[in-house]
Amino acid sequence: MKNTVLFASLLALSGFSAAASAADRPLGFLHGEVGRSNIDVDVAGFGSGSDNDTSFSVRGGYFFNANFAVEGFYSNVYDESEDGVSAKLSALGIGVVAKRNFGADGNGFFIDGRAGIARGTIDASIDGLGSDSADSTKPYFGVGAGYDFSSLFGVSLNFDRLKGEGDGTSITADTLTLGAEIRF
Repeated sequence: MKNTVLFASLLALSGFSAAASAADRPLGFLHGEVGRSNIDVDVAGFGSGSDNDTSFSVRGGYFFNANFAVEGFYSNVYDESEDGVSAKLSALGIGVVAKRNFGADGNGFFIDGRAGIARGTIDASIDGLGSDSADSTKPYFGVGAGYDFSSLFGVSLNFDRLKGEGDGTSITADTLTLGAEIRF
């Protein structure tokens, strides 16, 4: 009887210990960013131009350990209308994240980098002439620096570059954003 009670107690304690260990190191994350994008467009035979707009991204993923994660994201990089012409540039992507914290217990200042594949979509329309859409799949990359206030919450300053091309058009989108991340 004593062995059964001892065994049951050890099992219960190991379950609490495993739950506490998992709580110390959250694995999933949600990350939101808002900032400014600079779009450079080069159209063969017509020339090039650039414009700025507010951008936002929603990212989510899973940390395999304190330094490496996978992520998926949606970014709205550009959405402007003027004088009957409108254009929207967005991207869906998947990639990997590398992160290095410099504080105790994985908190404090950090740097990170991310890279992967993104499918960019541009939707354009001109009043009276119609609309069109084009997709392009290209690599993306980004870097960031920030501060983790706890194992569950941090903020960051991020730079990302997305590219797209097709039908004689080349687009580069550089974004600078402020981000907040919750981990669970």
